[in-house]
Order: sequence, then C-alpha cells, then structure tokens
Amino acid sequence: MPPMRRLHLLWFALLSLAVVVPARAASDYADAPHVRVRLMVLPQALSRGVTAQAGLYFKLEPGWHVYWLNAGDAGEPPHLHWTLPEGVTAGAIEFPAPQRLPLGPLMDYGYENEVLFPFTLDVARTAKTGPALLHAKVDWLVCRATCIPGKAELEATRNITAQPQQPPAPGPDAALFKRFEARLPQPPPQTLRAVFAPTSQGFALAVATGRRETEATFFPAEQGILDNPSPQTFNLTSKGFVLLLKKDAGLTDKPAQLKGVLELSGGRAYEIAAKPGAIPSGDLERAAQLSTATAAPVASEALQASPPAPSSPAAEGASRVQRGSLFKITALAFLGGLLLNLMPCVFPVLFLKGLALVRSGNEERHTLRRHGIVYTAGILVSFWVLVGALLSLRAAGSVLGWGFQFQSPVFLVLMAGLLFFLGLSLAGQFEMGLTLTSTGGSLAAKQGYAGSFFTGVLAVIVATPCTGPFMAAAIGYALAQPAGVTFLVFTALALGLAAPYVALTVQPAWTRWLPRPGAWMDVLKQATAVPIFAFVIWLAWVLARAYGAALLAALLVCFLLLAIAGWFLGRWQARRWATAVAGLILLGVAVFSVYASQKLVSASDSSASSTATVNSGWEPWSADAVQRYRAQGRPVFVDFTASWCLSCQVNERVALDRPEVAKAFDDAHVALLRADWTRHDEAITQALAALGRDGVPTYVLYVPGQGAPRVLPEVLTPGIVMDALGRLPKNTADRAR
Repeated sequence: MPPMRRLHLLWFALLSLAVVVPARAASDYADAPHVRVRLMVLPQALSRGVTAQAGLYFKLEPGWHVYWLNAGDAGEPPHLHWTLPEGVTAGAIEFPAPQRLPLGPLMDYGYENEVLFPFTLDVARTAKTGPALLHAKVDWLVCRATCIPGKAELEATRNITAQPQQPPAPGPDAALFKRFEARLPQPPPQTLRAVFAPTSQGFALAVATGRRETEATFFPAEQGILDNPSPQTFNLTSKGFVLLLKKDAGLTDKPAQLKGVLELSGGRAYEIAAKPGAIPSGDLERAAQLSTATAAPVASEALQASPPAPSSPAAEGASRVQRGSLFKITALAFLGGLLLNLMPCVFPVLFLKGLALVRSGNEERHTLRRHGIVYTAGILVSFWVLVGALLSLRAAGSVLGWGFQFQSPVFLVLMAGLLFFLGLSLAGQFEMGLTLTSTGGSLAAKQGYAGSFFTGVLAVIVATPCTGPFMAAAIGYALAQPAGVTFLVFTALALGLAAPYVALTVQPAWTRWLPRPGAWMDVLKQATAVPIFAFVIWLAWVLARAYGAALLAALLVCFLLLAIAGWFLGRWQARRWATAVAGLILLGVAVFSVYASQKLVSASDSSASSTATVNSGWEPWSADAVQRYRAQGRPVFVDFTASWCLSCQVNERVALDRPEVAKAFDDAHVALLRADWTRHDEAITQALAALGRDGVPTYVLYVPGQGAPRVLPEVLTPGIVMDALGRLPKNTADRAR
C-alpha cells in the first residue's frame, strides 16, 4: 500500500474514533453504519416460571466486524443495559467462539458477516400478566480499516401469560438460534486434559483429546497474556497436540492458569483453564522443529522451562527486543500519537496550528510543506530531549514515568504563565513579535518558521499529562528497553502526533478547501484564546489541589505581572523601552515562580485530598493495603491517577463515579484504592513499572485466587468496568463478607 494511502487511512481512523454514531431503533431493530442490530425474543409469548430464549443479532457488511469478550489488541465487545418489567430478568449475553481478525500489526478477536449473542429471559412466577415492554440500550464498536462506535435503543413487546403456551412452529429465527448455539463454547469433556509449561518465547499448551485433531486455536480470556498477532504453532502428539503460544511483551508474572476458549477441528469449542504441568520432552522437541520450519527460527533450548541467563545486560536487552514484537509496539506508538491529537490536553495547541494554516492558505505549496516539516522537527526534538532526560535520570538511579514534569510545581507555574501570556496575545492585548518585525521582512519569515517549531514543542509539553489508547503499553515497553529501542518507539509516537497537521500541509487538494483570509480571522484568533485560558484554569486547579492555596496565590500574582507586561507591549507598540520593561517583568516572573514554588509548597491540601478520597469510598493506595485486602479474599480495584491527567479526570466522571458502577463495586465487595501520582511517589512509580506501565491512567483489578492482576483499558466506560466486575468469581462477595 502506498505511504500516502496508509496516511489517509490512519487520518480517517483518527476522525472516526472521535464520533459515536447513534442509531434510532424502529422497535426491535436498528440500522447503523455498516451493521443492522436486532433484539430477538424467540417465543411470541412469555409464561410465568418459564425461561425464554433471546439474543442480540448483528448483520454486518462484508469486511466489517464486531468483537468477542476479549477483543484482542484493540476493540470493545457489545454491551446491553436493560429496562425490564418487574419479575422479568435477563441473563448475561453469551459469546460464540470468535475468529482471529488481523488488522495491520494488530490481531482482533471477533465476528464477521453475522453473529448472534444469545441470552435468557427468566420470568418469575409472580410476574404480572399482560403486555410487557422489554427495553434495551445497546452499544457496540464496528471496525474495518476504521472503527465506528454505535448505540441504539431496542424494544420488543411480549405478552406474559399465566400458563405455558404451545411452542410455535420452528421458523427462520429458531434455526438461527440453533446454528449459533452450536458455536457456543462448552465445558470440556472428561476425556480432555490440558496443561501448559513456560518456554522462553511464551507457553507450550499440551492438550490430550483422545482423538486425532487436525487444527486448534486458543483464544485467551484475559488481555495481556499472549502476543495476539503471533502464529500459534500446532503439532500432533501421541495423545493429542501441543500448541506453541507466544506471551505478551508486557507479561512479567507467570500466570496461574491459561484460561480461554479452545477451538478444535470440526468447529468444536471448549472453555478450558489449563494448569501448569509436565509435558514430555519428545512432544516439545517435535513442536520446536515444526515451529522452526514454519515460523521464525526457534532454538531447541527455547522450550526449556528455565532459559539460560544472558551473559550481560546488553545481551539481555537484545534478547528482550528480539522476543518483543518491536514492529507491533512501534505501530501502537504511532497510533497512540495520532490519538493524542484528540485529547483535551493537545486541543488548544492544534487550534493554534489550524489558525496558522488558515492564515497561510494562499502561500506556495512548498512553504506550507516547510511549515509542516518544521512543526514535526519541533515535536521530534522535544521528544528526544524528553527521552534523553528520562534515560539520563534512569541511569542515575531515578525511576520516572510519562508526564513526570507535571509533578514539578516550578514547571506547572511556568507553564501556566506561558500559556496565560500567549492567551493575552491571542485575545488582542498585544502582538507577539511586533517589535522584531521592524528590523526587516526577512526576519518576519524566520519568525514564522520559529513559530511552527515552538508550536511543536508546546504540543509535546501539553501532551505529556495524557496517556491515550495504545500508548501505555508502548511507553512501558520502550522505557524498559535499550536506549536505541526507546528512541525508536518515542520517535514513532512523535510522528503520530505530528501526522494530522503534516498531512494537511503535504496534500495540495486539502489546502484548496481552506477559506480565504479576511477580517473574520481576527475574530477567530481572539476566540482561540478561550481554550488557551481554559487550559490555564485547569493548570491552576492542578497546582492548588497538589500544592495548596499559597502557591495558587503566587500564580495569580504572576498572572497580574504578565498582564502588566502585555499592557506595555500593547500600549507602546514597537518601542524599545517598552519591550525592555516587559522583558524585565517577564524575567522577574520567572525568578518569582521558581522562588515561590520552592518556598510556598503546602502539604495541607494533600492530606485534605486523602480525607476526601476516604469519604468518597476510595482509600489511599499502598502496597500493604493491596496485600491486606487480597489476604482477606476481597477483589481490589486500583485507580492510578493524577490531578494533572485530564484523561484520568474524564474517566472518573464518566465511569468510576457513576452510581451504577459504585453499586457494582459495593455488590462485589471490592476494595477501592486510589494511587495519586500528582506528586512524585517512588512507590507508585515502581508499582506502575511492575505492571508494564509508565504513566497514568492505569486501572488494575486484583481477582481472588489469581496471581496476575487484570489491567483495564486506559479509556473507561461504565460497561468496561461492570463487565470486568461481572467476570469475578460468583462467590467472591459472599466469601469476602
């Protein structure tokens, strides 16, 4: 595929993820982009004391797919939220055995063409007879080269009778249910035995079925266990087969079991939970030979349970790079950079670049391209400086993560002051660079390119408090690798962040759509100050919450001095003495910011924040608290967050603080711990590193009886959290109480 075509696909994928496409239901079905969704209830009448068959049916356009319970590298399964009459309850939806669906460097698990997710409707003996309205809110994600979230409200009306009714004659709907129920995973027969053993590449899954198999595919029930895109090597043995599976690059602990769906020849699918066990060495050797012949070379000793240690740290790093899917991680970093453009941290800066592009709409094509290249250079240089600082501090023994500079009060004060001063200029108080333009036209041109470069720098600075989708795994992987790999992954992240603006500057057809310059541009420029000032307000809130009201007052003094400096620049334009006065004021603001940040930091608000956390049902995180609750047999949910992380605040409001989610936590008797990383905390940093993460947000669910915790996606919805809680062992809450 040509590079420009790939760029177009990524750009449209970025746009599609920003929009949720609703679909209005005409009773029991809804038509949405690329899919028809239908709520199916098999009997025409419901009866007291009788369980009815029902299902959620998706009919998809060719090439599009929806997702299994574990979506793989990216995606989200469908969710149902019910409003039912008293006495009628709906069971959880069941998932047929999925398909492996490659999507670029990723691997999804899902369904193409059509799929039916069956569930049951239980009618109590006390249910009221007569018409009953079954109402469901459905949301889903349908993907091909792009992903489109959708939602609909579906309704079905059935009559509840006191006595069981004669079943209707079988029809097309009954045949559909029968066909998809045959694809539901079943409990394994007594003759099936499954064990697994660790290898240096991952795991060897040995299955004895008592019959000759011709193929097998394993779908893990949990994310972060397997490297999904890697092939699964199948080899027959005397009692069944051995399946070689590559582990996920971020997996650090040995899992207590391999749980998931095993699909065998003939379409048979079983739910298995393989335990660690011994595998005959002859079976392992034959599997290794087949893997060598059909995939990347695998040394015979790679199947030993304990691989030999590398001879040096450099060799260990090289081995990790070879085993990890570097191409996959780099692609994830690029996609993460693309999605950063949608984060509220970066939006004000992109607004500035959009305004600059409108102003330069009539410039020569090569000039626009130069601006795009210079903007990209600003992003690249900033990322390289940031990574260099991280690696230097890591070499000196410090453990730091993504967004570490937002844990510095000096940085927060200076950053807020810079953006406030920029907002004053955009609002019209003064013109930045007006004095410089009097020295010559050539200098003005240079100043334009400098503006593009430093806008790229600013984009990186304000992007670091955000960890978008795909980014957490890529950053955690990169910072654990040798320096060359770290720089490569962060370069891919930088190119993803720069890609949308660069695409507009290099594609002539798109620049022709830009409006012509005019007087309206001054109004647009002044309106641009609004999101800048909104971002400044957020930074002030972060500063006050983390370091107290005294430092907030110092920041307000800085704002006053900056406004006075702007008044001098605007009142006496292009006057050297006015510029000198403004420069002295700016220098004084910088010195005062550093002094105040060192002298006025208060610990009072930190304790107040902890009290508010406890009062809201959340307790401050500590490793001892996690161990204490796990010893009691309770599930533990940990929210790694920071007040400077906008993604964290959004997730808390749209998911974690929702009443239905709070009730689900309480019903499951989950211990809620909040790890506040607003200020640097070495224990939290090390806990994130142990999870393979290097920034926030990170969400972890510890399940009783399981060693490795479940790491949830960086972008939360109530459905994601409640689905994770729904997969807890059924007796967890009773045992914990």
